[in-house]
Amino acid sequence: MKRAVLIISIVLLIDQISKIYIKTHFFLGQEVVVFDWFRIHFLENNGMAWGAEFGGKTGKLFLTIFRLIAICGIGYWLFTVIRDKASWKLVTAISLIFAGALGNIIDSVFYGAFFGNSYHGVAQFMPEEGYSSFFHGKVVDMLYFPLINTDLPSWIPYFGGQHFTFFDPVFNVADSSITIGVTILIFFGKKAFAKADEEVLEA
Repeated sequence: MKRAVLIISIVLLIDQISKIYIKTHFFLGQEVVVFDWFRIHFLENNGMAWGAEFGGKTGKLFLTIFRLIAICGIGYWLFTVIRDKASWKLVTAISLIFAGALGNIIDSVFYGAFFGNSYHGVAQFMPEEGYSSFFHGKVVDMLYFPLINTDLPSWIPYFGGQHFTFFDPVFNVADSSITIGVTILIFFGKKAFAKADEEVLEA
């Protein structure tokens, strides 16, 4: 339990501090080049992954409610693995996924009412009227790693001469936490679930 609480607390703290700082110090689209391969670039995700939209305001509300239901399921999963004393790898992975999902849900549920608009200026925290309403907030993204940023050679068929960037998506700490948690499950799945499997066989 202590491991899970510590992981969730650290991820949420870093995630929300970074988002609130960016939201209150950057205007939408502003970028700071830290290194050629790492930049702070402020974007807001209006819907699903990679900035996809989903049915306007009604779709946004549905998506937020779906995320709330999903986080309850993940929370129950975490509770059961802790109760059953599963391996620390499994507890760590689910804790990271839970923390990341919760971090983005906080944006979706509260940010619309707690922040002003970021277009053409820095957003105000707790304005008289937010840029949207509860359950209609936008997820703040800021981490950008254009590891390869070049023009493709002209001799390459179809794509020659075009600009190419890798890695292009802009994401946040919560997204990173989810990705790391899923990666642990993929690469250490057998070891992560080993203790649970042993208990089932013994029963």
